[in-house]
Amino acid sequence: MTMPTYARLASVAAVCALTAGCATQGTPNPQDPWEGFNRGVYKFNDTVDRAVFKPVAQAYTYVTPQPVRSCIHNMFSNVGDLWAATNSFLQGRGHDFVNTLGRFLFNTTMGIGGCIDVASANGARKIPNDFGTTLGVWGIGSGPYLVLPFWGPSTVRDSAGLVGDWYGREYTYTSPSAIDDVPLRNSLWGLDIVDTRANLLDTTNTVDRVALDPYSFVRDAYLQRRAAMVRGTASGEDNVPDYSLEDDEDDTEAKAPASATPATGAPAATPAAR
Repeated sequence: MTMPTYARLASVAAVCALTAGCATQGTPNPQDPWEGFNRGVYKFNDTVDRAVFKPVAQAYTYVTPQPVRSCIHNMFSNVGDLWAATNSFLQGRGHDFVNTLGRFLFNTTMGIGGCIDVASANGARKIPNDFGTTLGVWGIGSGPYLVLPFWGPSTVRDSAGLVGDWYGREYTYTSPSAIDDVPLRNSLWGLDIVDTRANLLDTTNTVDRVALDPYSFVRDAYLQRRAAMVRGTASGEDNVPDYSLEDDEDDTEAKAPASATPATGAPAATPAAR
């Protein structure tokens, strides 16, 4: 689907807008050997988004009061914390696991089923996580950058991680596909997509406004954030690593993950990841 294309960029778009590298057109990137193919898929995804998803998201924002939109967004985000916590556990990041599981329990009880994000209000920031990040922490190289039809930015490793995310979320019951009622399940899928896109209207408008080459902007922002998530740093910090490193160098650092602090909210760096 097109929506996660933007969900993964939300936390870094503002940072990248201030850096020259994200908007530099024509600069070769060693992690993007399939650029010709990727640009074609990116253009297709962008066309679909502008024709379908963005107008629907704008209409949803127009007719739905902000408190209702916030409640819906928080509830989807809350159930996603279960799978994020599972990945933190698989990565050996115990601190993040405890924090994320605590967020879920706190928001589910005190936040009325997750409608109110009381955990963030009390300093327990969200820690996005997914199985693609887990594979990176385990030492698997990212491989070339790859734009997937409808889904958006990815890499060879993250594409494989999507399979783990699908089954993992079903196992932890954080995916609508785990619901037996087909109409309800499909409605939740649709609402999740619209909610995600609506919450990123400002971000994508910024990309359109400031990026000289939107494709390079999106690619570099995505690779930067994924590298930061694997290494356990916040995507906006000065110590974000060089995401264009070769895989063998990337693997060496990824084998020694560091836990994030609640202050940064990074996963050890939002689906996304939700």
